[in-house]
Amino acid sequence: MYTADNKRYEKMTYNFCGKSGLQLPKISIGLWQNFGINDDYETMKDIILTAFDHGITHFDLANNYGPEPGRAEINFGKIFKENLKPYRDEIIISTKAGYEMWDGPYGGRGGSRKYLTASLDQSLQRMGLDYVDIFYHHCLAPETPLKETALCLADITRQGKTLYVGVSNYDGHKMHKMHHKCDDYNAPFIINQNRYSIFDRTIEHNDLKKEAVSKGKGIIAFSPLAQGQLSDKYENGIPENSRLYNNEKLQAHVGYDENRPKQIKQLCQMAHERGETLSQMAIQWLLADNAITSVLVGVHSKEQLLENLKALDFAPLTKAELVQINGITKNS
Repeated sequence: MYTADNKRYEKMTYNFCGKSGLQLPKISIGLWQNFGINDDYETMKDIILTAFDHGITHFDLANNYGPEPGRAEINFGKIFKENLKPYRDEIIISTKAGYEMWDGPYGGRGGSRKYLTASLDQSLQRMGLDYVDIFYHHCLAPETPLKETALCLADITRQGKTLYVGVSNYDGHKMHKMHHKCDDYNAPFIINQNRYSIFDRTIEHNDLKKEAVSKGKGIIAFSPLAQGQLSDKYENGIPENSRLYNNEKLQAHVGYDENRPKQIKQLCQMAHERGETLSQMAIQWLLADNAITSVLVGVHSKEQLLENLKALDFAPLTKAELVQINGITKNS
């Protein structure tokens, strides 16, 4: 029978999510990868329980995580039921809907009331939960009016299926509009989830970051290591066992070009001079930004999780070091 470490809250710092009353740990766990049908159950359990023992209270999922849709929620639900159920009031569980999930016109990509409501009901069933703490609209859906999506987010909150709502992969303009629509319906929109890293500054360029701060919303950053590029294993080029190896399409998607190897080598050198790994410095870079509520890490082992957590033990990056990083990356 699992018993949580009684010193777990001494090991983590928590930030308020925008201007809401909800606090999230500086580092959260994402289950996008490594929680599918072919992954080892004991390894998954070890990651989740180690995270909670170190004060990570937030676990992030989506209906389509698997890669078999729904599988990550099923696996997390089993771990939760067998180990974490007594701690439900100490845990933040988030899930999402928006991408393709099941066949037919009601399970495809979108933001309709029909799809979002059905998807959340299915997610709750898979995880064995009465409610989630945060429910996100996962991606922009041009065919569905924001008014309809916002009304649905308000409705599922009033029904007690979620406590807070958020949006993921929105740009600043659409987030601005969604803020006002949610405000009209009293939907507790508190957070944005977006890709953000030293190598991916999209939310700076599309005004999402600026609008989030202006509207008092939190930001949780996913893919903080840019698909693994911001780690020591990339110091001498793309490793053979990585997702980027011989995958030109994915390389283009994450911006791995002729300049990237030199940039990674320089960033590695900088991190090593600080006595840390590049992945730890990449996490620190995000946490140096007051606009960022939490960094969402995905890990394949307990050991990788513990390495990421050590980022919190090092001295914060100085202003001069932040300038140096921008110089190396040309502000991406």
